[in-house]
Amino acid sequence: MGSRLCLLAVFIFAIAAPARSEPAAAGRAGDAWLIDLTGPIGPASAAYVEDSLAAAQSAGAGLMILRLDTPGGLDTSMRAIVKAITASLLPVIGYVAPTGARAASAGTYILMACPVAAMAPGTNLGAATPIQIGGLSERGTPENHESGPAAQGVHETKLINDAAAYLRSLAALHGRNAEWAERAVREGSSLTAEEALSLGVIDLIAANPKELLAALDGRRIRIHQQEFLLATQEMHLIAHTPSWHIRLLGVLSDPSIAYILLLIGIYGLIYEFANPGAILPGTLGALSLLVALYAFQLLPVNYAGLALLGLGILLMIAEVFSPSLGGLGIGGVAAFIIGSLILIDSEEMAIPLALILGATAAGAALILIVVRLAVKAQRRPAASGSEQLIGALGTAVTALNPEGNVRVQGELWSARAEIPVPAGSAIRVRERSGLTLVVEPVQSSR
Repeated sequence: MGSRLCLLAVFIFAIAAPARSEPAAAGRAGDAWLIDLTGPIGPASAAYVEDSLAAAQSAGAGLMILRLDTPGGLDTSMRAIVKAITASLLPVIGYVAPTGARAASAGTYILMACPVAAMAPGTNLGAATPIQIGGLSERGTPENHESGPAAQGVHETKLINDAAAYLRSLAALHGRNAEWAERAVREGSSLTAEEALSLGVIDLIAANPKELLAALDGRRIRIHQQEFLLATQEMHLIAHTPSWHIRLLGVLSDPSIAYILLLIGIYGLIYEFANPGAILPGTLGALSLLVALYAFQLLPVNYAGLALLGLGILLMIAEVFSPSLGGLGIGGVAAFIIGSLILIDSEEMAIPLALILGATAAGAALILIVVRLAVKAQRRPAASGSEQLIGALGTAVTALNPEGNVRVQGELWSARAEIPVPAGSAIRVRERSGLTLVVEPVQSSR
């Protein structure tokens, strides 16, 4: 258990190393590092890019190719990646690939931040309008002095204006089509690779990384007001994979994994409280709940959804203890589903509906079974003490007229009976009075 706790406790990530002092040599020596940014953009994605940039600069790499295939993601993580790219003196080449890939929403911002933006044939970018769920922006910063539908419209307008200005500035930073960048935010415009090249949104099209390196050779780029001449003809591609702690962060910051861990934690603690001394369910539940809370603080959690989730579980438990012809149970299931649907305040990282419905059904069944077992155990007759003797069968060792001796559960007892009982007859214990049992012949009870 100690090793597991240590493993889950290690979440310290590499910080970008200081910039190199010889920028003029960039692109003329060293290898071309290739990193893949796939799936929703989250905390692990930002840590991966920052870690890779620091490692590449320390290793003397010539440039870094950031291969993108993402539907978007968290605003905070996207901005962290953009800041890392724009602050780096190492040339970063944004490359949407392979064929069929996309750089949508947050991916468009990252691509525009790169000194060189490239795409493979059959790819697309755009649809950069920020999305909010539950009335909060992706940054989760509502204006407290405004409320209601009108305020909701004001928040949305502010969010879109901010995003449009941000993407427009990134496009203008490298001399790209800033007008289209604004349309991508305000109108959700998307482009194919060929359309993006013709409109000046990207710099080139390349079918694969080797073709990309060949196209980059001799290209001049500007980084921090300094001009670089890329010499990539002799570069070797080096794939840089994420370290174990970034992979672990990626697993934990997956909303589906965090959701499952939260449910395991809640159910484990419920089982432990219903059956004190079980140890393992309580330990596993507490550990899972702590890890889930760590994961949720990395994600845009809607706390109203979290409250509804807890309320749903409590109502399902209440249905077992206080039967209401299904009223509490139905309300609990409804609260559980609604809370799960709005739990993550981001469309790109929303919890799959199939997982929510499956967890709802399994959770309701599990809680019903566990709590019913606990109630049944509490109502079960005592397995020890004098109470267990009531109704027990035995044998009259001596004649009871009205007193004598009987053997019950292998023990010899003094006994008395209201009617005579011959020796050797079967008897049943009716009650206990001190050290004497009150018995009756088995035949008389038939």
